[in-house]
Amino acid sequence: MRNKIITIVLALGLAIFVSCEKDTPRYLPYESYSFTELNENGGDWTPVLEDSGASIAVDEPDATDSQAYQDELAEVKEAMANMTTEQKKAVKYWTNNPAIRWNEIALELIAKYNLIPGPNDDGTYTLPNPANPEGPPAFPFAHPPYACRALAYMSVAQFDGLITAWHYKYEYNRVAPYQLDEAIKYAYEENNIPSYPSDGAVIARASRKILTAMFPLEAEYLQEMEDENLESLLLSGGYVMSDIDAGLVIGDAVSATGLARAANDGMKNAQTPKAVSDSIKQAAYDRFGWAWDNLEIPVRPVGLTPLFGKVTMWSIADVESVRPIAPPQLDSQEFLDDVQLLKDYARNMTEEHRRIANFWQDGLGTYTPPGHWNRIANEIIVEHQLNPLQTTRTLAYMNMAIMDSGISCWDAKYYYHYPRPIQMIENFETIAGTPNFPSYTSGHSVFSAAASEVLAYIFPDEAAKVRGWAEEAAISRVYGGIHWSFDAFVGTDQGREVAQYTIDRAKADGADN
Repeated sequence: MRNKIITIVLALGLAIFVSCEKDTPRYLPYESYSFTELNENGGDWTPVLEDSGASIAVDEPDATDSQAYQDELAEVKEAMANMTTEQKKAVKYWTNNPAIRWNEIALELIAKYNLIPGPNDDGTYTLPNPANPEGPPAFPFAHPPYACRALAYMSVAQFDGLITAWHYKYEYNRVAPYQLDEAIKYAYEENNIPSYPSDGAVIARASRKILTAMFPLEAEYLQEMEDENLESLLLSGGYVMSDIDAGLVIGDAVSATGLARAANDGMKNAQTPKAVSDSIKQAAYDRFGWAWDNLEIPVRPVGLTPLFGKVTMWSIADVESVRPIAPPQLDSQEFLDDVQLLKDYARNMTEEHRRIANFWQDGLGTYTPPGHWNRIANEIIVEHQLNPLQTTRTLAYMNMAIMDSGISCWDAKYYYHYPRPIQMIENFETIAGTPNFPSYTSGHSVFSAAASEVLAYIFPDEAAKVRGWAEEAAISRVYGGIHWSFDAFVGTDQGREVAQYTIDRAKADGADN
């Protein structure tokens, strides 16, 4: 594995997405596009949390020749005839695949809230509190575990909602307004997907509710985004108001299901009191004879989310079943060789190694490694012209795998409690900020490997490319001096193993039939 990673990195040079900005993203520069598939059988796919595509009741719509529908059609025509410049811009922005836009909004909020609370004047630390989100400090601290969880719940709600929408679309088969009235010019690429219920409304409502729960201080902003998205659906000429209302029913239901799971998944206990954290550290020392020390000044009393490894996984029943092998003993030749390797990298830092370390750093104030892979996925989705159902399936399974891999990684981090290089190498200097949690295994490696495996499954023509990027992300942490090479290599294998559980689940959902 180790030689494979180094060989791929050196051989490919790996020209990463130039457009993947390191600052807060706003949106991809894409417009509406023609979908490569319609997935007429999508309503038969197996959801993640709901029982089936028919488990949420949606009433039969009015016939298109009814007076009620004709009145709705007239309302659409009047609204379109009086669109403002700003409304036209909004219609163009949301496109015919708004799942990507909502994913970008989530990445924007993750970057905004990815700020670790600093010490108080007396050297103590105050944690963000969901019961008092305004703080100080403000809630949440959108670190990688928090980010991957938010993305997973939003994506799963979107996907389950669109399976339901597709079920009723092809049960009721109500055609879109622009297909009934030639005077209505559709704003996007035309397709034959029935309009009732509106898939865009499902996405808007489910996304807004999940993200509001995750980022409560952004409730007003998120409501504005939902309102704009829903208005744009009507003004696009693709939906009447009853299409949108039916979509909102589904969005309310799937977000409620997702948030009920989130309330009981164990995340509220992930950030432990000091006594619990100390007991975890002592158990590791008793077990292995080593323990990670926090070197911050003033010392932060508890590392980042020591019990994230206990959070409920999506596709794996027992986190210990995917726990990696133990890292090397601190007096072993393997460990001493790695000390020398990191010293050599530090003494002979090349511009290419520095570029790689900086590109994949994804530290404070960014959308984190899980967010980075969502950005990559969005670009590939647009390139392959996926429809909204396919888009949400991709993002749901990728983010489920990322979250499961993160849980597995954190289980290993606090079970083994392995020291970082800066703790073990005297006078060692890094070119990347050292995170506030144990070393083994590397979160970047695990997150990236899991994401790339799901993307390789869905986009086999992209497999070599995304796997190469994942391996570059892994080695970047070694170049940066904050991880041992075995953190990266074992973490990559770990992420791939965890992702396979998600992929096996995806292969059984009916979409590949």
